[in-house]
Amino acid sequence: MSGFSSELSSGGNVNTRTMDILSGIVPLMKLICLTVIGLLLAHPKTQLVPRATFRLLSKLVFALFLPCLIFTELGESITLNNIVRWWFIPVNVLLSAVIGSFIGYLVVLICRPPPEFTRFTIVMTAFGNTGNLLLAIVSSVCHTKSNPFGPSCHSRGVSYVSFAQWVAVILVYTVVYHMMEPPLEYYEVVDEEGVEIEEINVENHDVSRPLLVEAEWPGIEDNETEHCKTPFIARVFNSISSVSQASLPEINLGGETGGESPSPRSLQCLAEPRVMRRIRVVAEQTPVKHILQPPTIASLLAIIIGSVPQLKSVVFGYDAPLSFITDSLNIMASAMVPSVMLVLGGMLSEGPKESTLGLRTTIGISVARLLVLPIVGIGVVMSADKLGLISAADPMFKFVLLLQYSTPSAILLGAIASLRGYAVTEASALLFWQHIFALLSLTFYIVIFFKLTVDNTIQGMP
Repeated sequence: MSGFSSELSSGGNVNTRTMDILSGIVPLMKLICLTVIGLLLAHPKTQLVPRATFRLLSKLVFALFLPCLIFTELGESITLNNIVRWWFIPVNVLLSAVIGSFIGYLVVLICRPPPEFTRFTIVMTAFGNTGNLLLAIVSSVCHTKSNPFGPSCHSRGVSYVSFAQWVAVILVYTVVYHMMEPPLEYYEVVDEEGVEIEEINVENHDVSRPLLVEAEWPGIEDNETEHCKTPFIARVFNSISSVSQASLPEINLGGETGGESPSPRSLQCLAEPRVMRRIRVVAEQTPVKHILQPPTIASLLAIIIGSVPQLKSVVFGYDAPLSFITDSLNIMASAMVPSVMLVLGGMLSEGPKESTLGLRTTIGISVARLLVLPIVGIGVVMSADKLGLISAADPMFKFVLLLQYSTPSAILLGAIASLRGYAVTEASALLFWQHIFALLSLTFYIVIFFKLTVDNTIQGMP
């Protein structure tokens, strides 16, 4: 009898392992099917759907489908109590960016990319896709009756991901925007008959934009500013040369130029304010207004309405007077995941662009982002759980925290690269290869994340 029972036990273990592996593979297989359909529709040899259609679809995702999904799911789940309990979600986004930056710096030391791509290497390692791709993964995992996270899996998962998006958006439009500034070596200033001409001597900006540029930031060409493609911070803070220093008067520093030369005492008095004025000038050139995009506005509205019980009872719930509006938004939100994956397929159909980043650095960034950072993330999240920093007992909560460390670099970085005129083709090539290799890495880590979140929760239950 003991031999028979051991055979049953071993057979049960095999079945459990098989189910664990399938639970990690099947959600990604669903997303891969949608991506392949988009790839076939947009492939240059078939051209069943023109590129303009995919650009329009990406605009619909950005301006309509994604905001609807965020508003309906986050608004119904959020409360003042949940805001306090979910505090570690935005903190985790900051931690992943800081840790990723440190790992990116190690990649620079080990792989030694061309000097002009040092900051690019750090950025592409540090900032992952915590938005659309994470929502697609969570939706796919929950799109089955036997999902390990329970019946309200989708609503909770989308709420957790949406609650973190505002932090990621602020980081991208402030820190990343300035870190992706074109290196000073890209520029030379020619002084000819008193007329100053800036020439970009490395990259040709007349090339057609790849689809990835507008995959998560449609209409980016309308947001270009006077200094977005210049080494603005370097020109403001550094004494480059007598010629380039002469270009500083073009940047209004609040009264530093023109008029009579100040006395030595005036110079001494103005020394400290001048630094502050230069910081102000840089802050004014930071595109903070772009933070208030439709998805961010939807998050803010959801948090405000969901936190006020009187407003929430009017908008959300089966008996709410305005429930017909939220139902309509919910119908449109259901188009978000398939649309995102179709656009991703269209992006991959363009293939990798030519890159001067180097094979060693490309591999180094991909390994660091897809293999090393998730391991560090497991340590961070599990340690935070042991220390009692994670107040939510929901396994989906920890699953989302772990996923934030395991996604490929954010597609939005390609849009920032295009906006700044810096490493556009390198970003395109790197994002292409990372999303290809992420199919394997995400499958592996999702199985591990299931074991760490669902199994530990079941074992910890009385």
